[in-house]
Amino acid sequence: MKFFNLHTHKFTDQKTVLELVNQYPQEFDASIPNYSIGIHPWYINEERLELDFQIIESKLQEPNCLALGECGLDKRIEMPFDLQQIVFEKQLLLAQKYNKPVVIHCVAAFQEVIATKKRLKITVPMLIHGFSKNKQVAKELIDNGFYISFGKYLLLNPQLETVFQSIPNDRFFLETDTVEEGIEEVYALAAKYKKWSMDELKQQINSNFAAVFRGYELSV
Repeated sequence: MKFFNLHTHKFTDQKTVLELVNQYPQEFDASIPNYSIGIHPWYINEERLELDFQIIESKLQEPNCLALGECGLDKRIEMPFDLQQIVFEKQLLLAQKYNKPVVIHCVAAFQEVIATKKRLKITVPMLIHGFSKNKQVAKELIDNGFYISFGKYLLLNPQLETVFQSIPNDRFFLETDTVEEGIEEVYALAAKYKKWSMDELKQQINSNFAAVFRGYELSV
């Protein structure tokens, strides 16, 4: 079975890893075999929003576009929050239209993300990437139907061990995002925390992958 990297900005082209590579509409690389595409709240540009949405909608109809994202809400940047909200909602509705999961960037805005999911009645899988918060936040996300992905902060913060252990087995993923370490290192730490063998961990993530990314295969 392959490793699955839910979110990375670097395509490494390893035969043993399926990478969901983050792409932006204006920097699209057609040579990347599996990708997500979206407008990150940091990079919203009002002058090109219409074109960005056209590109995203076009790519969502292609088979190797596995998800929309990363997109989301971030309260710690200068980008106006009401503009972030509008762009986020439009992307969620596109994901719903084309039945694609959503990879979410969320900073200090979990209540708003949960409320948006409920208000728009979004039913496609929504995955919070790069999780670094406590059990209480994790439980609220799980209770509201989200999946949670761990990577950089799992490697950096030992206190996340108990948070990671509290996540139901069918609701987590692993990623590298922008770290230098490979996905194999994230898997090794996750297996240690779960007290599982590597094969057991791969099997569980394979199952989670099949539930979220319907029609795709992780097996080598």
